[in-house]
Amino acid sequence: MDDLKKIAGQLIMVRLFGTELDDETAAFLAANKVRGACLFRQNMVDAAQLTRFTGALRAVMGLDALIALDQEGGAVVRSTWVPAPPSAMALGAANDPDLAREVGAAVARAVRSLGFNWNFAPVLDLNNNPHNPVIAERSFGADPETATRIALAWMEGSESEGVACCVKHFPGHGDTHVDSHRALPTVDKPLAELERFEFAPFRMAAPFAPAMMTAHIVYPALDAEYPATMSRPILTGILRESWNYQGVIITDGMDMHAIAHRYGAGQAAVRALVAGADMVMAIGSRETQIETIDAIAAAIASGELPMHEVEARLARLSRLAATHPAGATGKPAAAVTASSAPAVLGSDAPGADEAPIYSTDLEDRALMARAWQRGLSSRGAVRRPSPGARVRLVARQDVVSDGVSEAGVPAAGIAASLAQLYEVELVTFADADTFDWSALPQDGRFTILASTSRRRYGAQVRATWRPDLHLALWNPYQALDIDAPALMTYGFAAPALAAVNAWLAGEIEAAGHCPVPGF
Repeated sequence: MDDLKKIAGQLIMVRLFGTELDDETAAFLAANKVRGACLFRQNMVDAAQLTRFTGALRAVMGLDALIALDQEGGAVVRSTWVPAPPSAMALGAANDPDLAREVGAAVARAVRSLGFNWNFAPVLDLNNNPHNPVIAERSFGADPETATRIALAWMEGSESEGVACCVKHFPGHGDTHVDSHRALPTVDKPLAELERFEFAPFRMAAPFAPAMMTAHIVYPALDAEYPATMSRPILTGILRESWNYQGVIITDGMDMHAIAHRYGAGQAAVRALVAGADMVMAIGSRETQIETIDAIAAAIASGELPMHEVEARLARLSRLAATHPAGATGKPAAAVTASSAPAVLGSDAPGADEAPIYSTDLEDRALMARAWQRGLSSRGAVRRPSPGARVRLVARQDVVSDGVSEAGVPAAGIAASLAQLYEVELVTFADADTFDWSALPQDGRFTILASTSRRRYGAQVRATWRPDLHLALWNPYQALDIDAPALMTYGFAAPALAAVNAWLAGEIEAAGHCPVPGF
């Protein structure tokens, strides 16, 4: 059984705990021949620490190591000190495949310099549901052909720098009201509609994508019993047989509530592999990782997972690793000086005591700044406050993460950014639903609302909040909630705030076009 566990271990990707590879974890990885690891924000401190961590993983896992992260752009990034990429919808708003290709390449340069060879991006979900709680600005848009054209250009850029992409979440998470991290969504559409819409980007990407990630969603027209992650009619019937997909199929995190609250970790993993997945993302506790390996080994021993199918899965994973070798191969930045970067609040340029981490770091920051500007979009008759005007900024007190994204920008950070242009009074609220907009002083200040979460606003807000300008700094659909002119950035990274300031100063126009219905 130990030999089978070493085979099973090659079919899983694990979450790691802490910021260094400890002896116990290294022994676990080596004993089970685990070759897949996904790192999250809590595993990262800075470039030196992270490069040391990924190097230790490579030393233990070997040449077949697949070291992954979610560096989509916008709010979904894990390494937050590298050049900050715009979200997918910001690139969709710019609608420029060449720009998307450049951004994809820059993202890959940054993560490869840190030792990663697999990025779980781009998102191919088409967001046509304004109330989707987890996709929104992570999508390139709602039109299948346009969104896919931009996404494939991004992927081409990543591939040019040697980092494997993983398109997600097959067969489509865009039209859901439920976050699969919290519950099991259902997309109850007829097959013809799924083929016309949800399937379209994945079908177009299938000849090019080195990997696809599955969705924990039930599609009754395809399989009324199992979510796509565990459905053989979907993963094997559609993806492998109908579309002849030759790349790697990896599950989304099996610790997500859509799966973990319904199935045992081992049972779910085996079911996913039987369905057609090549790798199971076992990112729960060490106990569930062991349970997963044991269950897969037992399924191989019993013939539930036939050895010839297992060997085909191992071959696909090895091919992915061989064509995208892991290793921190970014060129050293010794000749680059941080002093050449402007020290501007709201930009993400390195400070005077920070060296760029790879040779094109500064150039890539400039590229990202330009890309954020290109996506900047407006809704309604937006107007700028006069230079030096008295401004009242209204924003929520806290910054939140939905478990997928990084936390939003603090209200004080937005105030400091705007203070470069105006005299700013900051007003914060704890609960939007109980904040009394009418209590704001009627003193002639230009009132700016900054929305810094993904959550849509409720009825009380929609009925009573009337800012002079709404900065939708995360979810563009929030611009539909409030009857006010809006500027949409599709994300809250430092260069997004810098783009807002450039617009406020009259240096640029908001030339992007929001790529979803309603705008």
